[in-house]
Amino acid sequence: MHLYGNGSNEDHVAFVLGNVAERQNVLTRVHSECFTGEVLGSLRCDCLAQLHLALQRIAEEGSGVLIYLRQEGRGIGLLDKLRAYNLQDQGHDTVDANLLLGRDSDERTYDLAALMLRDLKIQSVRLLTNNPSKIEGLRTLGIPVSAREPLVAPPQAESAHYLQTKVQRMGHLIDLAKSHANSGARHNGHATLPPDPVDEIAVCSSGFRERHSQPFVTLCYAQSLDGCLSSSLGKPFALSGAETLTLAHRLRASHDGVMVGIGTVLSDNPRLTVRRVPGRNPQPIVLDSRLRIPLDCNLVRESNRLLVASVAGGPPERRREIEAAGATVLSTSASPDGRVNLANLMSHLSERGMRSIMVEGGVQVIRSLMAAQLVDYLVVTVAPRFIGGEHGVRLQTELLAGPTMRSFHHSKIGGDLVLWGEPAWPD
Repeated sequence: MHLYGNGSNEDHVAFVLGNVAERQNVLTRVHSECFTGEVLGSLRCDCLAQLHLALQRIAEEGSGVLIYLRQEGRGIGLLDKLRAYNLQDQGHDTVDANLLLGRDSDERTYDLAALMLRDLKIQSVRLLTNNPSKIEGLRTLGIPVSAREPLVAPPQAESAHYLQTKVQRMGHLIDLAKSHANSGARHNGHATLPPDPVDEIAVCSSGFRERHSQPFVTLCYAQSLDGCLSSSLGKPFALSGAETLTLAHRLRASHDGVMVGIGTVLSDNPRLTVRRVPGRNPQPIVLDSRLRIPLDCNLVRESNRLLVASVAGGPPERRREIEAAGATVLSTSASPDGRVNLANLMSHLSERGMRSIMVEGGVQVIRSLMAAQLVDYLVVTVAPRFIGGEHGVRLQTELLAGPTMRSFHHSKIGGDLVLWGEPAWPD
């Protein structure tokens, strides 16, 4: 048991089993204290079960480290945690409760954990966690994380909504359906939850680029009940709710690139960054066959990694202007209708090392991808409203001759219905 202080009257502890100094791939758990769960036995969270499970896993391994950090309530302290509990009793989830208190959803830092691991002379860790941001946090601080070991405790009826919030709003990698099935417990009326789409895509995309010499493509879009993607062409329109927007940001963070057409840029002026959850920003890609992208749009102003895909032979002066603004123009062959040849573009992106691309629209891009059968996974949000748009129904009709979704899942997320699965293309 190694005790560490941080100069603010807080003690942090590393529990060490066996000889871990100068070793690689040490089984490690970085755990934050939870007074309500670990002392009082509250079932609103899975902290106590995760603590016991981590100690058991390290014992079975025969060596390892459990770092216990004094970061109550994901870093907001016990007082605000109890205030957040009051807000949860009024119907808010754990993320919104923190935000309503003026706090972040997760204020934990891992600087002390990194210092403790260095002091213990551990060269790399296999991290017991379901939280990708914890892995990213340690890696940013110079701690090599060689692998992630899942740490899923059997769920309780009292913690079901909390775990669902972890998955859908905080990006935690938990197969809720499997954990519920393995718990062997009654859930007091809680429905079995479907697998997480981010996890499903991670499994489907693994090794895809090596097998097919092109990136794995996830098509993600929202539509109304009457099949519309917007109320009218060329105008921005918010269809999906806050919860499904959070899912979209989680999906962005899990892909190497995010792609839209020039029409989306002109109408919505998107940023295509990850803001609602912890995670990395994917590389933005704009399909722009005639190089119409405005130099003052958000993607040009805020990203020095923007790729603008155009057809070869475009105006050289315009290309120089775009590249002088910090973007990269990527020339492809032209499709029969004069647009960017998507198959050729995917080959270029694969050569650049991209393993996965998330495509968010607009309508013409969706049509072109479907026509070229370049969609490997679908995530479709259906907002329960009729908006009477003019072009969405046409898209829906065209897709009737397209793929079906095999092994698909669905879930009500917030106020929307989300469906996800692999397309099965007709012969």
